[in-house]
Amino acid sequence: MLFHIEPNNGLAIYEQIARQVKFAVAGGSLRSGHMVPSVRELAKELAINPNTIARAYRQLQDDGVLEAVRGTGLEVAPGALERCRQERLDLIRARLRQVLTEARQSQLDPDEIRALVEAELSLMHQEA
Repeated sequence: MLFHIEPNNGLAIYEQIARQVKFAVAGGSLRSGHMVPSVRELAKELAINPNTIARAYRQLQDDGVLEAVRGTGLEVAPGALERCRQERLDLIRARLRQVLTEARQSQLDPDEIRALVEAELSLMHQEA
């Protein structure tokens, strides 16, 4: 699993890790029963303090995404897929609402906003 950490993006590093694990589960690249890297392994790989990784993993356990397997480590919990998919939708919906609110506050009418969204989706499709 590859992580992309941006120290200056305004989101705490542990939150970035937790969010990326949730998105990996939601996207199907991490499935129920799959083990995640140990705190030590991931801290070394990302050159991040192990306490930061531990905090992200605790949050993921509290959210029902990861569960401890005695003597083995942490694995993706059963039922995490639906929780992660819903959280991903909620997060994207909230961010999209912020952008749409900003567009409306800047005096763009709904047709202009729709055209912008369609154009961006078309560009993304071409780049993929």
